[in-house]
Amino acid sequence: MSAARSSPALLGLHSVITHPELDHATRALAEQFVASGTRVLANLLDNGPAWVIADRAVSLAGLVHVPLPVFFTPSQIGHALQAAGVDTLLAANGIPMPWPGASSQPLQLAGSELVLHHRAVEPVSLPLHTGKITFTSGTTGTPKGVCLSDSAMQQVATSLGKALAPLAIERHLCALPLPVLLENIAGVLAPLSQGAACIVLPLEQVGLSGSSRFDPARLQAAVLAHRPNSMILLPQMLRAWTLWLQHTGQRAPASLRMVAGGGAAVGAATLLAARAVGIPAFEGYGLSEGASVQTLNLPGADRPGSAGRPLPHSRVRVNAQGELEIAGSLMTGYLGAAEAVPAWWPTGDLGHIDGDGFVHVMGRSKHLLITAYGRNVSPEWVETSLCAQAGVAQAVVFGDAQPALSAVLWPLFPEIADAQLQATVDAANQTLPDYARVVRWVRARAAFQPDTGLSTANGRPQRNAIEALHADALFETPAGTPTAVA
Repeated sequence: MSAARSSPALLGLHSVITHPELDHATRALAEQFVASGTRVLANLLDNGPAWVIADRAVSLAGLVHVPLPVFFTPSQIGHALQAAGVDTLLAANGIPMPWPGASSQPLQLAGSELVLHHRAVEPVSLPLHTGKITFTSGTTGTPKGVCLSDSAMQQVATSLGKALAPLAIERHLCALPLPVLLENIAGVLAPLSQGAACIVLPLEQVGLSGSSRFDPARLQAAVLAHRPNSMILLPQMLRAWTLWLQHTGQRAPASLRMVAGGGAAVGAATLLAARAVGIPAFEGYGLSEGASVQTLNLPGADRPGSAGRPLPHSRVRVNAQGELEIAGSLMTGYLGAAEAVPAWWPTGDLGHIDGDGFVHVMGRSKHLLITAYGRNVSPEWVETSLCAQAGVAQAVVFGDAQPALSAVLWPLFPEIADAQLQATVDAANQTLPDYARVVRWVRARAAFQPDTGLSTANGRPQRNAIEALHADALFETPAGTPTAVA
């Protein structure tokens, strides 16, 4: 990435900010934070230049930043504010004040009318060198705080800059919420550190609403209008955009040089289908505990179906239990936990490293299924095969202690018929060994979203809730009979 310092750094919906202007705004806001006595600032803003300036200002001032996704529920926001000892909240004008009796101060930033809410609060003990707390939902609805140092995050950004330098990326379109660590580091910190520009539009402008509702037509319009060189997409977004381009007979703009798929397994079939319609899709792997990206496929070093080779900052190994462990840019600790972070972090992901150094992620160790015939099956492996087929947006596979696997399928579009879903299951089964094939399936009774209780706030399926909702159809139907539930 390369650009003159006077070139654009941030392109918002109604504003363009150059690199010198970004530096000036960052310094001014950092001074304001220090003068107001802020120690821990939470940010509850939609994507835009103001979000980026606030993030950089907190870092420059040596404070702690708590980015909050706008799709978090009020209870999740309240938990994060309390657990992190937040004393200042930056929010859009008109958002109800979260703290009775707190003082409020208007703030104009990058053309946005914002408000700083201040309260007196007892400091919370944080791990040494914590500069950011990213909240990530696990298997429960209560977000978990991962504490990160500025140096670890910068390590990852610098590493990405080196790896992507041959692509000469000058414009990155942020298609994920900025509080998502992957976009925060790989989509903002890395491009800006290389002198490139970040296109930061409100999420609605790129087709994303809530945590999991996505309109590929809006993304295509944004990409055509702004001609970015790079983006990061969740696998479900990549699949939906690919299918939409196929159905409309269109192609992705030639300006794109890298579309990184992350957040969950993507799979070779999805990558190849995306590339066939002009999307230069490449899969990577990372986790919040390692300050995001650890491995990445790249042009010239690409093995579809793998997560790529480790980036320069990252070290990856496999322990005796077949679990991936990482080192090189680890968190400072979990919020509220006293345990020290080991030199090698156990990721909880099963995998292996092939002879050419490509990392293969097979699924979560805690999700491993053992069938009634004693075969070990990672559900994510089967789910990736199902979602690689046209028409399936999300799939969750069950089968622990059962003679055969079953699945709950959520289609990309409501009009997709049961017969097409059956065809996708048949096609996926052809790519799987007999013990990993889906024998029965059911159409999901509700979308896998936070508001239905079937996913976490960041879109991960709540497996127990999905199984409970569909247990009657999954486990009482004669084997071999597909079941569709209205």
